[in-house]
Amino acid sequence: MSKKINADIQKSKLQKSLTGIHGLDEITGGLPKGRPTLVCGNVGCGKTLMAMEFLVHGANEYNEPGVFLSFEETEKDIITNVESLGFDLNSMIKSKKIALDYVYVVRNDFQVTGEFDLEGLFIRLGHAIASVDAKRVVLDTIEALFAGVQEHHVLRTELRRLFKWLKEKGVTAVVTAERGDGVLTRHGIEEYVADCVILLDHRVDGQRSTRRLRVVKYRGSSHGANEYPFLIDTTGISVLPVTSLGLEFKASTEHISTGIARLDTMMDGKGYFRGSSILVSGTAGTGKTSLAVHLAKSACQTGQRCLYVASEESQHQIIRNARSIGIGLEPFIEGGHLRFIASRPTSFGMETHLVTINKLINEFNPAVCIMDPITNYSDIGSSDEVKVFMMRLVDIMKSRNITSIFTTLTSSGEYIDNTDIGISSLMDTWIVLKALEYNGERTRGLYVIKARGMSHSNQIREFVITSEGVELIDAYIGSGMVLTGTARIVQEAKDRAEDYIIKQGVQRRLRELESKRKKAEARIEALRTAIANDQAEI
Repeated sequence: MSKKINADIQKSKLQKSLTGIHGLDEITGGLPKGRPTLVCGNVGCGKTLMAMEFLVHGANEYNEPGVFLSFEETEKDIITNVESLGFDLNSMIKSKKIALDYVYVVRNDFQVTGEFDLEGLFIRLGHAIASVDAKRVVLDTIEALFAGVQEHHVLRTELRRLFKWLKEKGVTAVVTAERGDGVLTRHGIEEYVADCVILLDHRVDGQRSTRRLRVVKYRGSSHGANEYPFLIDTTGISVLPVTSLGLEFKASTEHISTGIARLDTMMDGKGYFRGSSILVSGTAGTGKTSLAVHLAKSACQTGQRCLYVASEESQHQIIRNARSIGIGLEPFIEGGHLRFIASRPTSFGMETHLVTINKLINEFNPAVCIMDPITNYSDIGSSDEVKVFMMRLVDIMKSRNITSIFTTLTSSGEYIDNTDIGISSLMDTWIVLKALEYNGERTRGLYVIKARGMSHSNQIREFVITSEGVELIDAYIGSGMVLTGTARIVQEAKDRAEDYIIKQGVQRRLRELESKRKKAEARIEALRTAIANDQAEI
């Protein structure tokens, strides 16, 4: 979320109750204290779960007991449904942190002299509030309560009366409602009388489901108005409170080793900037994962945490392959410094992946994050959607000063300054691994295309994968040629032979010159002797 939204929320004079739901409080600053909030949405979007989390977190974290009044599910069903999330409602009920009640709605129970009346509900709900001294109340769902009311004016009047009663009680209320056809709720009235309206959406696109949240209105307070993806898992709801974090993060001057000494030398002798984003692209088999694994090893060896998000290979396969180049990852996993998450991108929608990664980052707090590869995300979205996904992901990493490395597959024959999903402009450092073919031999070359904020080598290095890890070797550059592998070895041997021949020729000429010098000196000496003899005779 941008600083502007945070500042507006802090300036708001409206008192708020924190929900304890990660991300939602960052978007809203909390729900309006002492006022009703409407949570509406289609089937399976998580309305009841959000309302229950609001109660549980309020009781456990903010010392605000709550009442959950259901018109559709019994107390037993509710307790069973939330056990999978780790919520022990039975113990909370015994300690009077929460009160559960189920009201089976029969129209005659709410009619007095032929008119619909909520007095009986107010008495029952008031007793439940008093029993635990509740500060929070949930009504789930409102349609069941008014199912038998046909008169529009009666419905509107009683809804206003219900919301007014909740305000007079001073409780922070969450009322859930089902979404109607073309309107936010079935009756199309609840959203007008509520002080805050949150819309939950569960949509399916290309056989992949995604959940999104939007704050439709919030009287008396600024709030994020975009659609925010959210995730429901075994720990509850997690909301990603960003559309893009913007460009407000700080740039570190600290460096982190690449894990390969000669590559560090190519990067100003120090490696990557901490908190920077690195793109490693190349065709299949050029060693992109090997480069990423070296960074993971380097980070873990220095006591830093590394999150490895794999979308093509399983954790065990990556560990086995890393072992073949002399890198053992098991000790880092056992020591809690390395964590893998491996899943096919097609398993979920783009937004779900984004929320999942964000949640893992919050839980694990890594210093390094590896995405290997990101190319597969193009299978679940267009190039524009992948760019937005990557932009948000890069912003998440930078805002937490996480050094991130992204591997991407490039097509054979593609220009080195292009990528299949066109995200190179988002990256601070771009390393290209290229397959080089010469005289029937295939070798690997490494280029540093860019490294923002530092001087870097602009030469190609031969990239060799050995049983002891990755090694960088100077490529043969001369006579308009760049040679690697056997061709480099042959050319270097040829150059050495030519150098030897030249040296031999030079030495022969030196010997001839020395012989001539000695002969000249002998003749000079003979002349000197003859002159001396002539002088003696005179």
